Amino acid sequence: MRKKIVAANWKMNLTLADGAFLVNEILTAATAVTTLKQVVIATPFVHLTQTAAQLEGFGNIHLGAQNCSSEKSGAYTGEVSAAMLIDAGVQYVIVGHSERRGYFNEDSAMLAKKVNQCLETGLQVIFCCGEPLEIRDAETQNAFVAKQIAEGLFHLTAEQLQNVTIAYEPIWAIGTGRTATTEQAQSIHAYIRNVIAGQYGNDAAANIAILYGGSCNPTNAAELFACPDVDGGLIGGASLKADQFLSIIAAMINS
Repeated sequence: MRKKIVAANWKMNLTLADGAFLVNEILTAATAVTTLKQVVIATPFVHLTQTAAQLEGFGNIHLGAQNCSSEKSGAYTGEVSAAMLIDAGVQYVIVGHSERRGYFNEDSAMLAKKVNQCLETGLQVIFCCGEPLEIRDAETQNAFVAKQIAEGLFHLTAEQLQNVTIAYEPIWAIGTGRTATTEQAQSIHAYIRNVIAGQYGNDAAANIAILYGGSCNPTNAAELFACPDVDGGLIGGASLKADQFLSIIAAMINS
């Protein structure tokens, strides 16, 4: 059986004190996670060692980073390597988030290198894909997302792919006033699974977790997670409030 995962992406939010308080609130209540139903908390870099210490003993609540360098080491001021993340206690890394692609011009070649650095170092990858509004309006989202996945992941072996989780982000439904329906989420998730099956076979496709990253919240989480091809969520704003994030975790556990 494939994993179900709820991953918090704090983005560039919270002081160290605020982050520690939020994690403590979550750990006090999130006691029902299991090997197949897990939680990831992806913090800014400065929080990592503090959060790693808080998560000790919580085997199925994992520490994530929001990015890493495409290079192993060297004169890259401001960058953080995969090896540094491992040393800080990180287990998951988000690669290719729409904000990294859009604001920082990260292209497929760079993202493929980041995936390689993570996997070679022993990190799990949460690989993001998803289309902007103009692509959705043109109804070419399937080809767009398939290209992102192929360019970022298809150089991997089937064995390497076992350490990858995919997160679909409908960029057109985030902050635009438009909302993705449950049917739209299920449709694109099923398509992504078919893309994986076409490259790696049905077993690999059946075992890869595909998360929904489009403004998932306590109101829609249960309905989304009930979809057969939605295996959890990559949560932004709702992950910054313990009660909301715990509600989403509960929806995943009960799905």
